[in-house]
Amino acid sequence: MLSVAELVAASPVWLAPMEDVSDAPFRAVCRSVGADVCVTEFVNAEQLIAGAPPARRKITLAPGDRPTAIQIYGSDADHLLGAAKVAEAAAPAFIDINCGCWVPRVAGRGAGAGWLRAPDAMVEMARRIVATVALPVTVKTRIGWGPESHMPIVDLARRLEDAGVAALTIHCRTAQMGHNGAADWSWAAKARAAVQIPVIVNGDIRSGADAVRALAETGCAGVMIGRGAIDHPWIFREARALLAGGVASEPTDAERIAMYREIVTRNTAKRGEPFGVGMSRRHLRVLGHLAADIRPTLFAQATLTGTLAVLDEAAAHTGNLRTRNAAETFAVSR
Repeated sequence: MLSVAELVAASPVWLAPMEDVSDAPFRAVCRSVGADVCVTEFVNAEQLIAGAPPARRKITLAPGDRPTAIQIYGSDADHLLGAAKVAEAAAPAFIDINCGCWVPRVAGRGAGAGWLRAPDAMVEMARRIVATVALPVTVKTRIGWGPESHMPIVDLARRLEDAGVAALTIHCRTAQMGHNGAADWSWAAKARAAVQIPVIVNGDIRSGADAVRALAETGCAGVMIGRGAIDHPWIFREARALLAGGVASEPTDAERIAMYREIVTRNTAKRGEPFGVGMSRRHLRVLGHLAADIRPTLFAQATLTGTLAVLDEAAAHTGNLRTRNAAETFAVSR
């Protein structure tokens, strides 16, 4: 099994953990367009220890769903330790600890970014988990809790490295910012300069060009992409092409339709109808300019068959349009 440093060196563009988004179906979709390394949705430590079916499903990794890390969260170090042991048995690539979720129902209870209010306890919790499991342990966090003039992330990065953490992902906003304001990548650069372990920069990476710029500006080992992948999974393909010195190609209409088809088919296979069909609508923007025209008809469907029929009609229309445009161009050229 590759180390975290080897994983990020081989594939520096990762899919971020996103609750109710980065599940097995979406990981498969993103992996098909270049997201070689993925992280699960965060898994509640107490539920995982108790054997709750939803938590167990989240950590079940199919043979083709690798390398994938399992992310755990909780406010109690003992519970996180127990959850790490359970997660380790699922044989992920590594175990990630969520110390960055800002949502009040999570952080307000001391989990996620709530750990930033108690850095000493956070470091000791990480140290205990590293000492207990054989797999690499990583931490995903933010640059600080609130509006401090000096963010704690640089010192915290050093201390987490000393605790044995194998890599650190930094979302470059404070917990109190949530998703508001601009991510300040300079903090990832400062943390990266202070440690030897890989640092992965996260936040406001919306395009392949952003990924390249984030790596260039911070010197980080990798980038982690979250919300940017929901509307545009091809961001991984684009980033990898640019990093290799190539050109980032926009998806064709046919690719856009095929991508939505893949998303809705996988979601329905996992969740059934109509839920799988309905939840796929969050990815409408993968259809690009086609979305506005087919949205009313598409959203009227509650079944997979009906949804696929709408997509087939759109594909036929775009195919006919391309043929007609080609014929018109040929006629003009003559």
